[in-house]
Amino acid sequence: MQEAFRPGLPAPRPHLANLWLNLVLLLVTLLTTTALGSRLDYNFRHSLPPFDLGSDFLVFVEMFHNPSILLDGLPYSLTLLGILLVHEMGHYLACLFYGIDASAPYFLPAPTFIGTFGAFIRFRSPVKSRRELFDVGFAGPAAGFAVLLPALAVGISLSKAVPGIGASGDLYLGTPLLLRLAEAYAFPGVPTQDIYLHPIARAAWVGLLATALNLLPIGQLDGGHLVYAMFGEKHRWISTACIASLVPLGFLYWPWWIWAAVFYILGRRHFVVVDSQKLGRVRARLMLVAALIFLLCFIPAPVLYNVERGYAALAPAPLPH
Repeated sequence: MQEAFRPGLPAPRPHLANLWLNLVLLLVTLLTTTALGSRLDYNFRHSLPPFDLGSDFLVFVEMFHNPSILLDGLPYSLTLLGILLVHEMGHYLACLFYGIDASAPYFLPAPTFIGTFGAFIRFRSPVKSRRELFDVGFAGPAAGFAVLLPALAVGISLSKAVPGIGASGDLYLGTPLLLRLAEAYAFPGVPTQDIYLHPIARAAWVGLLATALNLLPIGQLDGGHLVYAMFGEKHRWISTACIASLVPLGFLYWPWWIWAAVFYILGRRHFVVVDSQKLGRVRARLMLVAALIFLLCFIPAPVLYNVERGYAALAPAPLPH
């Protein structure tokens, strides 16, 4: 009944019998990220190229012959899944606070070089005000970012300088502003391409990427929720402008063209929230905080390919919230 979803009343809690899919996806994602994490750890300890697509994915075969190698992947996988879980639980707890029925987090396993396509939750009841929408949209990135910061600090402290390591693998990762600042502090004068990131720092990098992608002010991404809550019907024009800005970025990282097309076709609209009340100064300031987090995390070219090694690989998909 509609009354069951009034703000302040607890949202219906899922029965354990209904969580089997969530648990299975979580366990499979733990397996894929731990397997890839064990390979990252092996490469790091032996100062090998961080990504060797010709052999890294053999770990999915090797782990059945030698399961003990998975222990080495836990620092990466637990850090990454912890960041993603806290992000989603930020959304979920905000939904509980406002009495919005929401699903438990769904994790998405994937045999990619990071082991996952992220996680998401689903709204299962209407959002009744723009304040609720803003708070739910902000809670996820804020919570995930708060956990990401210490993970990044630990990961950078365990990293090392290896001249030329950045260009030695099949692909290398772009450096967001926050990571570059951390590297400059921990490794003064060392070029970013000579810094070999520890697997924990790699997990933090994925968290930075996920945070930035979710804060894009498009459609029903977290950033889209914030923009709709703050600006109402102007959301569609802002989404369109953001999608247009992805086109020139495609010259740096061609998958942006694909996502610009997808977002243009499917992602410009937002579900309607009938509420004309303004959000106030506090949430306006939190909007600026969200914008700052986005700028610190955004990576214009997340993944670049080392064409000199003669490899061509599929580009990773953006991580859903």
